[in-house]
Amino acid sequence: MRGRYQQLYAEWKRDPVNFWRGPAAEIDWFKSPEHVFSEGNGPYGRWFVGGETNTCYNCLDRHVHRGRGGETAIIFDSPVSGAKQSFTYDDALGEVKAIAATLRAQGIAKGDRVILYMPMVPEAIFSMLACARIGAVHSVVFGGFAASELAARIDDSGAKLIITASCGLEPGRVIAYKPLVDQAIAIAKTKPEHCLVLQRPQLVADLTPDRDQDFEVAVGRNRGLEIACVSVNATDPLYILYTSGTTGQPKGVVRDNGGHMVALNWSMTNIYGMKPGEVFWAASDIGWVVGHSYIVYAPLLAGVTTLIFEGPVGTPDAGAFWRIVSEHKVRVLFTAPTAFRAIRREDSDGQFIRAFPMPHFRALFLAGERADPETLKWAENMLGVPAIDHWWQTETGWPVASNPLGIETLPVKHGSPSVPMPGYDIEILDDAGHPVTTGTLGNVVVKLPLPPGCLPTLWNADERFRSAYLDEFPGYYKTADAGYINGDGYLFIMSRTDDIINCAGHRLSTGAMEEVCAMHPDVAECAVVGIADSLKGQVPCGFLVLKRSVSRETSAIESEVVSLIREQIGPVAAFKIAITVERLPKTRSGKILRGTMQKIADGVPWKMPATIDDPAILEEIAAALRGRGFGILPM
Repeated sequence: MRGRYQQLYAEWKRDPVNFWRGPAAEIDWFKSPEHVFSEGNGPYGRWFVGGETNTCYNCLDRHVHRGRGGETAIIFDSPVSGAKQSFTYDDALGEVKAIAATLRAQGIAKGDRVILYMPMVPEAIFSMLACARIGAVHSVVFGGFAASELAARIDDSGAKLIITASCGLEPGRVIAYKPLVDQAIAIAKTKPEHCLVLQRPQLVADLTPDRDQDFEVAVGRNRGLEIACVSVNATDPLYILYTSGTTGQPKGVVRDNGGHMVALNWSMTNIYGMKPGEVFWAASDIGWVVGHSYIVYAPLLAGVTTLIFEGPVGTPDAGAFWRIVSEHKVRVLFTAPTAFRAIRREDSDGQFIRAFPMPHFRALFLAGERADPETLKWAENMLGVPAIDHWWQTETGWPVASNPLGIETLPVKHGSPSVPMPGYDIEILDDAGHPVTTGTLGNVVVKLPLPPGCLPTLWNADERFRSAYLDEFPGYYKTADAGYINGDGYLFIMSRTDDIINCAGHRLSTGAMEEVCAMHPDVAECAVVGIADSLKGQVPCGFLVLKRSVSRETSAIESEVVSLIREQIGPVAAFKIAITVERLPKTRSGKILRGTMQKIADGVPWKMPATIDDPAILEEIAAALRGRGFGILPM
């Protein structure tokens, strides 16, 4: 007898377009869609053509109109500033209306672009919703990004206004945002007409006359004003989120209004198992897609309380997560595997976890980096709740594969994000575009059309969208991830296709080797990259971060890891290089910068990644490689 997931997935397979009529009916429309899906629009088609709606209305107004205005919509907790606040749906709607009126007063209208360069504060979320309310298109840029990167996004989007703050806060330091904004505007060809600056008490910024306004003063003048939601087409853009492009020009991922709401609302119930009024915490940042989808839009669409956390993992210590979960009665936590590896490194025996009662806690979801089996097992054992690895991308906007707790809890297979969600027909192809056999590593692709919620195109770049995602495998969306599907239909994502190592004609998965490295009891975190080799083309090199409690000789641990790879994978892996390092270079969202590490090891030119969290780590990696005799080319 088939389970509920299999029944639902089969229902979608039988009629992949009309399946979405039901979820679409859960969204409030000003005008019902004429077509669920239209193939003739955009590079592969558009969802809910002819429909008119508003995302802010669905996130706030409809809950207020249905008598839930006094319930908590947003919780703000900032261990770096000590601030804690709660906002009801009534509170949030009032703030959003005031900001929307302020934007209108600055000349912002439907279709105009507004850039947000903000820390994780409530005003950032209110500003996103205010843009949606008046039909403006927001583009959130991670606060603290380099001025040149911000300038590139200003130019590509054609932004008319910037909303920023005087500073961002991190443990022990204050990061001035306003000088970076000023520099970016000076560099950019497009000159935003206005800039709203949220002055924070930790650092007050100088305002540029005739362009800048104090955010609180400007918004304060408009509190109490009624600003109705603008009706937008389902296919109109809600936001642009820039992701790094291989050409150096950032790619503007576009998210529409209608399909985005339908998919995210469906996911909160069916994937995460959330109910209205429960607390959901996505421990991320609004600069990333996780923040857009699961801090702001999905929880509020579903009437769920969302939590905003200002402060990186480990603020003030490895027990920060559990203090938040316990204090705010979080039902489901969603974070990156790298966060848990950091917690595991500092608190491997779970002392902090045991210090906080968490009777309301129901599940942990991980995404953003591959969740290695050892970290998942540790989380399960320590927390006593399901630890769910699930897989998606900036481009998809919501999970491609997951264990759908809201439908049924499937057996966990460590190392797999479980099974495809309705909407995603996943296949594994070889480089020539032919299907591979079950269990064989290949290119992970999704049969077109992509479901609602995924990007319909790139900002002003249909042809770039086609060449980047559709042309290599006609009829499919190229994920650029490598993996396989096992006999039970579970998907295994092993690495980015760029991270596959070609060693003496063998295609080796870095993810498989990282799994084995992480099995060693002294290893807290690891990364494997391919290093150029004159004989074999490439050979793997493993970087190991050890648990804090380890005091053994690192050379002994490195030798044991090499032996473990040979034992678990075999001599074909040609794994002979293991290097212990203090930490790994990562983006601010937690992704390990394997590509940059590989360039450093190969001694080829490389550029400092714009998204890097701490540039000093790359020199630590370079020094460790020099100690093993690998050539380094200075920047």
